[in-house]
Amino acid sequence: MNEDLDHLFRRGAFGASPQDVAEYARLGFLGFSSAVAHLLDYARLPDDVDDYIGQPGYVGITARGGFLPAADITHSRQRWLFRMVHSRRPLQEKMALFWHNHFATAYSKIAGEFNATEATRMLAAKPSEDPGGVKGQLELLREHALGNFRDLLVAIAQDPAMLVWLDGRSNFRAQPQENFARELMELFTMGVGTFAETDVYAGARVFTGWNLARPGTGAAQYYAFIYNAGQHDTGAKTFTFPIYPSGSTTIPARAAASGMQDGLDLINAVAAHPLTGPRLARKLYAFFINEVDNPDPALITEVAQIYYSRNYAIEPMVRRLLLSSQFRNPANYYKRYSWPAEFVVRALKEVGPVGFSVNDALTPLANMGQQLFEPPDVNGWELGPGWFSTGSMLARMNFASQLATNQKFNLREAARPHAATPEALVTHVLDRLTAQEYSGSSQAALMDYARTGASYPASDAQLATKVAGLVHLVVGSGDYQFI
Repeated sequence: MNEDLDHLFRRGAFGASPQDVAEYARLGFLGFSSAVAHLLDYARLPDDVDDYIGQPGYVGITARGGFLPAADITHSRQRWLFRMVHSRRPLQEKMALFWHNHFATAYSKIAGEFNATEATRMLAAKPSEDPGGVKGQLELLREHALGNFRDLLVAIAQDPAMLVWLDGRSNFRAQPQENFARELMELFTMGVGTFAETDVYAGARVFTGWNLARPGTGAAQYYAFIYNAGQHDTGAKTFTFPIYPSGSTTIPARAAASGMQDGLDLINAVAAHPLTGPRLARKLYAFFINEVDNPDPALITEVAQIYYSRNYAIEPMVRRLLLSSQFRNPANYYKRYSWPAEFVVRALKEVGPVGFSVNDALTPLANMGQQLFEPPDVNGWELGPGWFSTGSMLARMNFASQLATNQKFNLREAARPHAATPEALVTHVLDRLTAQEYSGSSQAALMDYARTGASYPASDAQLATKVAGLVHLVVGSGDYQFI
């Protein structure tokens, strides 16, 4: 692929394996706009990637006693990594990861308040595999990945994992719980410093009675959202910003039976707030275009206007960003620090996954600073240079070594046509791995490594050692940490 397509698949997916490149060519998606359409219009493609878990030719999983991703969080993490590597809908997985950080919800608190199995169900179960038909939060994020943001807010407000994480399950009339109302305004929509403390208390009263129920029997029993009318504060709630198009700032007093509308009115108001669209536009700009430099103000304004004019739809916002001249501007290439999950999955796709188990990436990922389903707090992970410390960079370098060693013989077979000279071998490795363009001194260092202790054409043993070593050096380098 050419450079702008490489860039597209680093940002809009998790990179592209040689097999992906061949498949895109077969489908005729080598033009940029058709490739963007292919990524965005993923609903046309079957979501059948889970059927290939444990099959030959795919990255492996490790599960003793059966693979139970709806009940065991380690298995859930493996399944999500597997999907990132192999899904035919990579942008859907990418957006699920984006929303997982935006609506940060941690397994440990839920497991501490209930148990490990219930926490895993709330976060990762698929209805088709759960005895109670539970739809975990991750499935909710996939379903709404490029959908309507207002609808996503409603779904999140009623999500059992979120009701535990931000204590909505204990939000009762006599003692309103403020956590969800605060984060709805501060983190999920309008942003820091855009509302008053009185708004937080009013918002807590709005969501009184948005609690948890325990329907079902036996193994099919589960936790689910319930509107508990008897626990709803029926009084009027006044805010410092408009709630209704008329400009009214007060949600009127309502009978308890109709009180759930209070929460829907507030969600409508924060979704429509004039600061929510620009804030989402900036977050998406940083995620897809550039998080290092200040965003283009004209493009932010345009994308925010799309948000409002398209009734809060996310897909046209992302489409506009991916098709923008700013996205294709080489000055914006490699202007985002890769999240650990992105780094690991891109390395698996570009180096090779066959014969490697995603289970063996879980500890390295945690050492890099990202454990899936375990963001550190309500703010999510610290992005950008916050991913990097001496320890986390060492973890990335060690993972590069681990993967290159694991793939040593697969890499040798792919490198055979390039074994005649050290120059050809280095060029092959740099073409396979989409790092930033190497400086003259960095490329010279790779050449020195390729030449030292080897004669060319390289023997099988030399080729296996040298190509794995070169892959380790590139994937573990600072140049590979940007996407």
